[in-house]
Amino acid sequence: MPAPALLTIIVGDEELLVDRAVAAVVAAAREADPGVDVHDLVPAQVGMSTLAEVTSPSLFGDRRVVVLRSAQDLTKDLAQTVTDYLADPADDVNLVLTHAGGNKGKALLQAALKAGAQRVDCKGPSKPAERVAFVRSEFSQAGRQITADAAQALVDAVGSELREIAAACTQLIADTQGRVDAEAVARYHSGKAEASGFTVADRAVEGRLPEALEQLRWSLAVGTAPVLINSALAGAVRGIAVAAQPPRGTSEAELAKRAKVPPWKLRTLRQQARGWSTAGITRAMAVVAETDALIKGAGRDPEYALERAVIEIARARAAR
Repeated sequence: MPAPALLTIIVGDEELLVDRAVAAVVAAAREADPGVDVHDLVPAQVGMSTLAEVTSPSLFGDRRVVVLRSAQDLTKDLAQTVTDYLADPADDVNLVLTHAGGNKGKALLQAALKAGAQRVDCKGPSKPAERVAFVRSEFSQAGRQITADAAQALVDAVGSELREIAAACTQLIADTQGRVDAEAVARYHSGKAEASGFTVADRAVEGRLPEALEQLRWSLAVGTAPVLINSALAGAVRGIAVAAQPPRGTSEAELAKRAKVPPWKLRTLRQQARGWSTAGITRAMAVVAETDALIKGAGRDPEYALERAVIEIARARAAR
């Protein structure tokens, strides 16, 4: 795996693909230097002092990866500071900017490209046929096959949210052998049992821990795949992050798009977001990422990992 570029700009609003692109840069940096420090920041966490601290050359030559997510939402002063940095980047810092790709913050995007940043486009599938193609690609990359009708059935059962489609693919790949057909998909998704994961997620982000744990145990008992429950937790935390810290001047339609929910659900999200702090949201995001790794092989007990995640997310709501 080649070392990552000093400057990388990831363009697009499909969160799963953006997360994968960021993870690829971090993995490449860690392969080159296992001790590399990673700073993964959203605009609400970035101030002038923070930015200066993470991008200044290290006195000890320690390598760092600095990820600035949603760069289009940086304030004018911070965007200018990043632009100035791009003209003379530190040689021991791999800077990764993610940008939604619209007109907002376009000057910073152009400045990054002009500075020679490696561009990674993350445009998600928008048509049903493209989502089916995504499913087949997920299986192909895992060295597996899925029939055309099974790929279509999976998309029909799970819906259009790419992270949930990817999670469903991961579960089928882990729990089946050989070529996956429509019958295998039907066993996992008939009745859309995965929907119960959303109830677990809602209770967790609302801080209603006893109910969240009760729903979790019920969901697992009826056969809901752990990876789908964690996907629901990730979606709920993402929605809280959008609703709790909406960029000034952002329309309702744009907020709904960022949260990946229909516009009518924003009201529910705003109610759920009450009481959440930046520190709590950051902790909840980290928990979801850790749990994803544990479920997909880093841990021995997916059910325990999910129980811990629900407890940590519910507690994160009170973090200050």
